[in-house]
Amino acid sequence: MGVSVPTQAAPERGTQTRIGAAFAPAMSALRSLEVDTRLLGMLGALLLIWVGFNILSGGTFLSARNLWNLSVQSASIAIMATGMVLIIVSRNIDLSVGSMLGFLGYTMAMIQAVWIPNDLGFGHEQPLTWIITLVLGIALGALIGGLQGFVVAYGGVPSFIVTLGGLLVWRGLIFRYAQGQTIAPMESTFQMLGGGTVGTRVGALGEWPSWTLGIVLCLAIVYLQISSRRRRRRYAFPVRPLWAEGLVGAVSCGIVLGVVWVANSYPLPVNVALQYAEEHGITVPPGGLFIPTGVAFPVLIMLIVTLVVTFLATRRRFGRYVYAIGGNPDAAALAGINVRRTIMLTFALMGSLAAISAAVQTARLNAAVTNLGVQNELDVISAAVIGGTSFSGGIGTVPGAILGAVVMQSLRSGMVLLLVDSPTQDIVVGLVLVVAVGLDTFVRRGVR
Repeated sequence: MGVSVPTQAAPERGTQTRIGAAFAPAMSALRSLEVDTRLLGMLGALLLIWVGFNILSGGTFLSARNLWNLSVQSASIAIMATGMVLIIVSRNIDLSVGSMLGFLGYTMAMIQAVWIPNDLGFGHEQPLTWIITLVLGIALGALIGGLQGFVVAYGGVPSFIVTLGGLLVWRGLIFRYAQGQTIAPMESTFQMLGGGTVGTRVGALGEWPSWTLGIVLCLAIVYLQISSRRRRRRYAFPVRPLWAEGLVGAVSCGIVLGVVWVANSYPLPVNVALQYAEEHGITVPPGGLFIPTGVAFPVLIMLIVTLVVTFLATRRRFGRYVYAIGGNPDAAALAGINVRRTIMLTFALMGSLAAISAAVQTARLNAAVTNLGVQNELDVISAAVIGGTSFSGGIGTVPGAILGAVVMQSLRSGMVLLLVDSPTQDIVVGLVLVVAVGLDTFVRRGVR
């Protein structure tokens, strides 16, 4: 006679079933609108963070000045996070991006401050110096990343070990440059990449170019919606209702134009504005001169990188191969995908993005210092994971990583305004990372 024994998993399964039933109507509606629920949840969390810090800081957090600085501070991490998504999607990891950033930043500083003007005798402030510096830095970053990827893909060494070694090697090589001394200043045009000011030159677009950029992006959003809708109909795929399509487009354009409005609400520093007025013969009104700063160059660079990496990840075979490898490496190899070459190219892309981020950070500091990029690898990985990238591979989006970088930097920026010490900041960020991943895993299981 058989005796049935209840298992301990039954209550948990029942709880998850009730959670799924509670969320089912909302999730079904969002799925019909093709809205990424993960991104929607992160936007809600970001809104709570902003409102909370704004209340605690007495309205300082949501000021135009702080939001403009927040966008510039987030750009460097976001640029590298776009590449880290593909690294993690392919079931790998890169722990060396912070040290690589420091090494590449130091190298680019040496190129423009020492090697070209002194060793080659061309002098300072040459018109092509910043271009040569940037091209050589990106090429060197791709070479370093490709070298690490070659060892991982063709040597069979786990990426954790290879990039952990890279973390130590590239950080150590920084001290081989002039015994680790600070290298400054950077070439004036190169400084603009960091969003700073040189005289009356500002590393930002200004008012009307920023509005033009916003309008162009809105037109691009509408065009992509129309083309995607036509393509879906051509292949008999389901499409969103017209009202839902319009709502998504309106919200997206509203966010873009809102960002531009905030950027234009931040004026140039008083001394820069006065110098600008003096050079251009502008009469300063009694209330002072208000000259909008506009979208910062680091944010523009981040936008370009995001578009390029998203295009590679979603519209090119390279991106499809990366996701296929992350889903099932053996099946990808049997399907004819060159797994080793794809992994090596993924690390090369990560290296080139580290070089771009190094240029932004070095330009913003107007100097190369030995601690450049310290702990950046943790922020980059956290941004990618908080943005929905799965360590099991095959799952992750570039927009999610960008939003994750903004969330991470918002936490740090808010705690700085509240005068929270650095160790406490690390504790909070670490807890948020664990909670975010754990909550996402719980919700995914519960909604199934």
